[in-house]
Amino acid sequence: MNLALDPKPVDPAVGRILKIAIIAVGGQGGGVLTNWIESLARAQGYTCQATSVAGVAQRTGATIYYVEMMPASDKTPVFSLAPAEGDVDVVIAAEMMEVGRAVMRGFVTPDRTVLIGSTHRALAVSEKTAPGDGIANSEEVRAAAEIAAQTLILADMDRLAVEQGSVISSSLFGALAGSGVLPFARDAFEDAIRRSGKGVDASLRAFNAGFEAATAGVAPAVAHETVSTERKLVGPVTLMRGWDDLATRVAALAHPVQPIASAGLKKVVDFQDVEYGTLYLDRLSEFQTQDGPERDWELTRTAAKYIANAMVYDDIIRVADLKTRSSRLLRIHEEMDASADKVLELTEFFHPRAEEVVSLFPAKMGARWEASPARMALLNRIFSKGRRLRTHTLRVFLMLHVLGGLKRYRLRTRRHAVEVQHMADWLSACRDACTEDYALAVELFKNRRLIKGYSDTHARGLTKFTKVMSAAELLKGRDDAATWVQRLREAALQDPDGDALDGAIETVKSFL
Repeated sequence: MNLALDPKPVDPAVGRILKIAIIAVGGQGGGVLTNWIESLARAQGYTCQATSVAGVAQRTGATIYYVEMMPASDKTPVFSLAPAEGDVDVVIAAEMMEVGRAVMRGFVTPDRTVLIGSTHRALAVSEKTAPGDGIANSEEVRAAAEIAAQTLILADMDRLAVEQGSVISSSLFGALAGSGVLPFARDAFEDAIRRSGKGVDASLRAFNAGFEAATAGVAPAVAHETVSTERKLVGPVTLMRGWDDLATRVAALAHPVQPIASAGLKKVVDFQDVEYGTLYLDRLSEFQTQDGPERDWELTRTAAKYIANAMVYDDIIRVADLKTRSSRLLRIHEEMDASADKVLELTEFFHPRAEEVVSLFPAKMGARWEASPARMALLNRIFSKGRRLRTHTLRVFLMLHVLGGLKRYRLRTRRHAVEVQHMADWLSACRDACTEDYALAVELFKNRRLIKGYSDTHARGLTKFTKVMSAAELLKGRDDAATWVQRLREAALQDPDGDALDGAIETVKSFL
């Protein structure tokens, strides 16, 4: 026998519960923002509960903070511990891809959800490790959010906060106040910040910026378009005279080539010295003689970019140099808002392989050690364990500073000898192609894009580069050689393991 049960009546009090999900990664102040909301609600006579579900390591999983609140009464409410699909009133996402994740997880619905997000990007691990351009398309996320949310508030909340000397949690709190979704006056929000007692003035300024962004919108940043950040070069008279001579040579290049050649010259001189810059322009000038305005100097412009990138390789000396530069330390201090009353400690992570160690040996000695499996195994046993170097200490900082200053010695190392030979082979292939297939020569230069980074990343990229260049040899003489080299390079950039490239190479072999 079937029994018909009357549906259980819905408690009207349930509809009075406001539900807020905050999605943030480490360092974005998600916990602080949650505490402010909690303090705000309780000060306004609301019963409130806050929970959090921690993500995994940085940028592989965000922490979800969840707040439920309702007007206090003589009855004790039963609050949920985590947000549910289709049952969230406000979603606050501290980064653009977290906006997308919130939509995908069903937290954002067009019938009720106010979505507040920051348009800035903090790249995920998957985006950083992609062989090519792995950065996700923010515009696609924005389009999805516009459809999914009842109300959408987007601005670069991180920039708004940093400009006021604060962090993104402050501007997001201001945007929450400006959205009008919570039944509290603006003063009540500001009082919650004051009660925290930490960085109040800067937090209130950022709060105001977020509030204005939510209520009146915010103009896009134009600082990078209107303000030049280029520093004037200074140095000894002799070196400056050499630099001026190089700048004169750049000015004599074809006009379309000059901007990229100038940038390339600065890069290689910064990497090594003025003489190294002379070598860069010598190599570039060779290809300008085989180019012309009828092709808008595409070959020379491409050569200017990739020859510079090839000459500036990431060896241990360069890594040590970059990690001990005053500009880097200043940037870290500014980002962390370091001051005399705050302790700032820096830890650098190193994991050198035997190959990196041998690369610092004198060229002939390094070649002998590379040829000896026993010696390489010995170096791996000694150096394979990861190192944590605390560069805020004088001893470690000086060690890296001295290592980063070995630029003159660099030209005698095994790594430099390998790079010189590799570049010679690459430029020879480009030079040979110039006389027969201009478009192919351009694509051969662009293949250098496959090589970047150091250690395992560099090794994988070099393997792919070698495969593509070898396949290009098979394609010589074909009308579509340049097109196929481009396809091979794009395949190489699709996955770290190179499976797509191997498949493309098999396709090339099938029609030869």
